[in-house]
Amino acid sequence: MLFSAFDLVEMCRGFRLRLSFIVNTRGHVLMMRKLVGFLSVLITALLCASAYAQPAIQTLNIESDEGAALLERLREGGLVMYIRHADTTGQQCDTYNYSAGREGQRNISSMGREQAAELGKQIEELGIPMAEPILSGPVYRARDTAELAFGVDRVSVTDSLLADDYARGRLDWVLSEHRRLFSEPVGQGENRVLVGHRTPAQMIFGSILSGTSLPEAGVLVLEPRGSEGTEMLGVLEIVPAINGGNPPCL
Repeated sequence: MLFSAFDLVEMCRGFRLRLSFIVNTRGHVLMMRKLVGFLSVLITALLCASAYAQPAIQTLNIESDEGAALLERLREGGLVMYIRHADTTGQQCDTYNYSAGREGQRNISSMGREQAAELGKQIEELGIPMAEPILSGPVYRARDTAELAFGVDRVSVTDSLLADDYARGRLDWVLSEHRRLFSEPVGQGENRVLVGHRTPAQMIFGSILSGTSLPEAGVLVLEPRGSEGTEMLGVLEIVPAINGGNPPCL
């Protein structure tokens, strides 16, 4: 089934603007504007609730029947692999200041570095074909994960996969870029590999990715559908999650 929240979230983001435009162009009085403004908030809330009120997806182990079936789909190619950065246990919280460099960011742990390297090794050994370059966000926990997993020469760093809390005034653009990379068709025989963060995916797909649904080093598998969006096929655990896959920062 095509993932309906993909479109509904877009609707709820723009609905208030559309209603405001209708009111202003028809020249209604201030009271009518306030009334329609109230109704727009109400309808927006209902649309958003519809988009997000879905049961959380379960992470699939590659040894389970469902996980093995999804692995076979990946071997055929034509899909998108959205990898959340590796383990960050015991690391500081972000300062959200790019000028502070690596020292101001939450980075992957020593266990996360080993986990990232093992993830890349397992993907190769499982025979999953990958399109190059592999794309990574610039925040170091994503970039380090990608480079440790696949090698520096195979990775291209792009702001399109920026973490939401570093996006600041560019958040709408960052989410739009995530949607584009999730939905653009991929050639048969290869998969688009993206390394980024959980929250942008949650903002796009809603509650189906809440909680521990996309653990650190987890792989969200999507089928791109071009102008129709994307279909979520599942989340694969190719390497074991560490400390539950969602450790708090310090």
